[in-house]
Amino acid sequence: MRIFLVAWLLSFFASVAGADDGRGIAPLQMLPAPPFTAVLSNDILFLDDAPSIETFLTGLDGQPPDWTAVYGSGHHDPGHDDRLFTLNRERDAGRAGNPSLLRRIAFRWSGELSQFDPETRGFSVALGPVFTSTGWGQVRFKPDDLPGELKVIPPEGALEGLQRELSAGKVVELAVIIIGKLVPEESIVYDFSHDQEGLGLIMPFVRVEEIRYVLVPQG
Repeated sequence: MRIFLVAWLLSFFASVAGADDGRGIAPLQMLPAPPFTAVLSNDILFLDDAPSIETFLTGLDGQPPDWTAVYGSGHHDPGHDDRLFTLNRERDAGRAGNPSLLRRIAFRWSGELSQFDPETRGFSVALGPVFTSTGWGQVRFKPDDLPGELKVIPPEGALEGLQRELSAGKVVELAVIIIGKLVPEESIVYDFSHDQEGLGLIMPFVRVEEIRYVLVPQG
């Protein structure tokens, strides 16, 4: 999927916040195949599928919301917004002091190589979210304090090949692994999908500490 609009918006807001601090510049790590956990240390919990995400959410909030009751008759229901607001405030209060708030976690977004920078011999990265369907609802991790400059530096042996692929009009996709901790004050936001009526949307907010760029060769 094309994700340049998302990448532009993210870069715009991050640059306004003054987040160009070098955290978004990292070497390209190449794996012969997943799992992506190969690029993470053992103390980092990688949340990349429904079972791992559901277990993590259970440890934080106990059980999924009653989405049907919260949704009511839809967005035009007079009590809809109040019920959603109450759900979020109750969940925020309930997870206060939970040790999982201090756990280093990682999640994956989708990336594409973009413009080449001769000075750093690296590529800008266009970035877009990954949605995961779970028993709790649809989950979309959201990075907080995302660096404004996202750039990946490939190994010298791979640089020319990647340049040729981009010059030929090919899309070079990579996994962008974002590492950090949940934002303590408002770590998870519950909402509803704008694409599917009544589908619960769960957005864990993660304060970004590190970023890993991973390329898995396509067969």
